[in-house]
Amino acid sequence: MPIYEFHCEKCGKDSEVLVRSSDWKGTPCPKCGSTRLEKKFSTFAANMAGGGAGEAASCSGVPSSCGMCGTGKPHSH
Repeated sequence: MPIYEFHCEKCGKDSEVLVRSSDWKGTPCPKCGSTRLEKKFSTFAANMAGGGAGEAASCSGVPSSCGMCGTGKPHSH
């Protein structure tokens, strides 16, 4: 099952919830229990650089877009 991001219309908090894509309606907010969740549009990152130990992953040059920044794993910009 995938993890989806939701925004609760009652408490205003964002949460990640592990649910089936077709069965998310009625899922309670992990923060307040409300079922007034709105599914957020999310992006994901994938490492397609080969990824052997010690190899630097390729990066587009924009730190927020590479998915490797902040992980402590070697990569280049």
